[in-house]
This record gives sequence, C-alpha cells and structure tokens, in this order.
Amino acid sequence: MPPLTIPVLTPAEAAAWDARAEAAGISPDLLMASAGRAVASVLLDRFPHAARQGVLIAAGAGNNGGDGWVLSRTLHRLGVPVWVAAVEGKGGALRDRAEALARADGVRTVALDGPWPAVTLLVDALLGTGAAGPPRGAVAQAVERLRDLALPICAIDGPTGLDLESGVSHGAPVAACSITFGGLRRGQLLARDESGDIVVVDIGLPLSDTALPEFVTDDHAAGWLPPFAANAYKGSRGSVVIVGGAPGMVGAIRMAGRSAFGAGAGLVHLVAPAAALIDLAAAEPDLQTAAWDEGAPPERVATLLARADAVVIGPGLGRGAGARTRVEAALAASAGVSVVLDADALTAFQGAGGALRALLASRAAVLTPHLGEFRALFPELSAGIEHDPWTAAARAAEVAGAVVLLKGVPSVVGGPGRGAWWTIGAGNPGLATGGSGDVLSGLIAAFLGQGVPPATAAALGAQTLGRAGEIAARRVTVRAMRPMDVVAGLPDLWRAWAIRRAAPPAPRAPVLLELLRPRSE
Repeated sequence: MPPLTIPVLTPAEAAAWDARAEAAGISPDLLMASAGRAVASVLLDRFPHAARQGVLIAAGAGNNGGDGWVLSRTLHRLGVPVWVAAVEGKGGALRDRAEALARADGVRTVALDGPWPAVTLLVDALLGTGAAGPPRGAVAQAVERLRDLALPICAIDGPTGLDLESGVSHGAPVAACSITFGGLRRGQLLARDESGDIVVVDIGLPLSDTALPEFVTDDHAAGWLPPFAANAYKGSRGSVVIVGGAPGMVGAIRMAGRSAFGAGAGLVHLVAPAAALIDLAAAEPDLQTAAWDEGAPPERVATLLARADAVVIGPGLGRGAGARTRVEAALAASAGVSVVLDADALTAFQGAGGALRALLASRAAVLTPHLGEFRALFPELSAGIEHDPWTAAARAAEVAGAVVLLKGVPSVVGGPGRGAWWTIGAGNPGLATGGSGDVLSGLIAAFLGQGVPPATAAALGAQTLGRAGEIAARRVTVRAMRPMDVVAGLPDLWRAWAIRRAAPPAPRAPVLLELLRPRSE
C-alpha cells in the first residue's frame, strides 16, 4: 500500500484545490459538512473529558465560521454542551446555510462581547487559510478573549492571526491543536509553536496536484530504506569516504562517520590531515582513515575517492584559504561518484553557485545548507527565505544543478527540474546543536551509497535525523541532547520502521496525518 500523499499548500493552492473539487461536482456544502464533522471527530478523540464539560466556538463570518457552525451542530446532536459566539456581519451563502441549520437544531449562542459560559474547551473558527495581516474589529476582540482564557484552543486550519502562507504571527493565540483539510498549510509548518499539534483530515477533496511539495512521513521513509540481501557483503552495502577533519575539528568528521555506519554503510573512510588522524583512530577503531595534508590528494586518497559509492566533503574541513581548492580536488578525484557537500565545503563557494554547478555536472549531488550557509552560497536567492524555504530550495537546485536540502523548520528538498519536492517536519530543538548537520551528511551518504536516488536520499536522511532526534529526546531530554545521542537512537528507529513495514497501522478515518508539536524540554 503506497504512503498517503499529504501536500504542502499555500492559501492560493488550497483555494485552487477547492475550486477543482467544485468543478468536479463535489459541492461546497458537502465539503463544509465533512469538514465540520471531521473536526468534531478529532476534537472528541483528543479532548473527550473537556468536551463533555462544555465547548465554546468562536465563529467568523466566512467559511471558517461555517465549519464552526457545522461542528456546533454535530456536537449538539451528540449531547455535548456547546455554544457559538459569532462575529456579526454579512457572511457568504455557504456559511449562512450552515448557521441556519445549526440554529434550527437548537444550538445555543452567546454574544461575542458578553459573558461566556463556564466551558473547558475553546474552538477558534474565526478566520481561515486565506486570511492575512492582523485581525481587526470584532475578530481581534474575540482573539483577545480566547488568548486570555487559560483553556485549550482547537483551531480550525490555524489560530486566527497566523498567516498560513508565511508563518508570521499577528498576535495569534497558541493552539493546542490545529485541524486542517486535505493537506498541510505552509504557515503551520513554519510556526509550530503557535499551531500546536497539527491534524490533517480527509473531507473528500479530489487528488491533489502532483506538482505540490509532499510531506514526508514514516511510511515514506520505511519504504525508501533499502533492505540488505542475505548474501550482502561490505562492498554491496556501500563505501563512504568523508573528507574534512581539520585539526581541532575532528568531532565533525567523526560524527559523520559514525552516522554513516549507523545507517548501514559497509565501509567508511575518514580522510583528514595526518595530525587529526591520531585522535580519530584511537576514538573510532571501526572507521578507517587516510591522511591528506596539502596539495593534490595522495595516491591512496585519490583511489579511495574514485572507488567510493558516495563521498561527503565538508565536516570539519575548515575555512582556511585552501578550503575551496581542497573541495575542487576532492570532486575531481571522485568524478562520477555521488557526493554530499556540507558545512565548510559550501561556505568555500560563497557567492559562486555557478562555479559549483560546473564542478557538479554529470554527477549525483546533494547540498545540505542551513539558512546561514544558504545565504553565503546563494545570496541572490535569500530574500524572504525564512518565510518561503520552498521557493529558495527550488531555485537553488536550478542554480547548482543539484539536489538542495535546505535545513530548518521545516526542512525542504528541492531538485533540478522538479522544484520543491519534499518537506520534512520531524525533529525538535535538541537538533539545534553543532554536529547535527554532520550526522545528517553521514546518513545521506550511506543512503546514496546503497543506491537511493539523491532527492530521496536527502529526504530520507532528514526524516531519519528528525525521528532519531525524537527518540533521543525521550531518553535524555531536548535540553541535554547531543548529536551522538541521535546516532544512538538509530537502532530503535530501524526497528520501528521494520515493524511498520511488516504490520502497517490501521487507517483511522478521517485522520490522514497527526504531527505532534516538537518537544521543547
């Protein structure tokens, strides 16, 4: 059974999807009814006791408010105490029909600015996906009241005041959960703290546009992870060579090597200056080493690079005057071999994306910049990157002629000729430490060495890092996490994914995806 497709949408793309549904004969009334009932299902599943003690729905004048009216009618019919505080104003016909049906069923209402009943659960149905800018008038007052109450808030689409395209918050209340329809909205992934747990539900929309970025799930990752044949040997599991490790920076290359082994590589060689290898050999006896001090790579190193299945250049490479020359020499010696460029190997080409493209021609390559490295490498593409990493990754992939994994919250994979490809939301703030990127580069190299295509290897590496980071956080807390704790979490992740492949969890309609708020402690 193939993984579910969860698209990542802008408000305009969400509106186009709704329009396509209507053109296909799916009535907006049916979609709204399905949406409101799906929200009721999630709400009662997540907050059963709070809901039984009373729910107040703040409903706007648009379709988001219409979803709230359908929700109120559903809860009322189930015997849940529910009240609607509605924004006065002219609504659309669709929303008005939902309100009329709820009122006819006896749903109780309260004034938006009057006394509210003593409920234990709030629903924000004020503004939907297309809203932008700060809330105004009665909506702003309603948001203020929601924010002042020390009660859990369930937001339909997202908390009011959160721009669901850019992730900018205009005083949005913090939601315990956001329930959205068909796919994820970009702003939800850019503002994880405000969005809370994100639940995507099915409401009967047609299949999404295949050109949209797709969210990576454990089902994707478990299916991508290549199995080992019974007669596997070290050569068939992939040979990885990692170039870096300047004196004083051996930890980076060490972590990359460990993670490559943790992801199943058959052979891992660390190439670094001779002075650095003494410490490496003592600390990591299962990692083989080769010395490269200055000038062209010595014969043994050149042979390793040429025969490798995947090469990583960058962990602990240093930013000295010869860094770029060293990267160019390593690329020349490994012509045709899949390559991952990370950290200092990217910084060495500051503002020279075109030159890098020429060096990467005719080979599989993955670049893994974080925001700072991206700005250095692609300054002309960096405007607005915090609010639109999808466009930035897609354009950078065209400039570099390589897959670009733009690391962040979320991480985005862009590919030449494909645009923004995959979106990854796994992980937590414990990964915001020096060394996490080195672990990631080792993972991606191991997958490349095992024959996984570049864009898939990048997405699989990012999902692996994030999920192993979540395992590490449960063991040692987010605050105390170190990159080696992430590597230590890999065996549990491989076991979990093996179980998932053998016995996939049963579908739970209408829920398509549950994305929990990242751990913070």
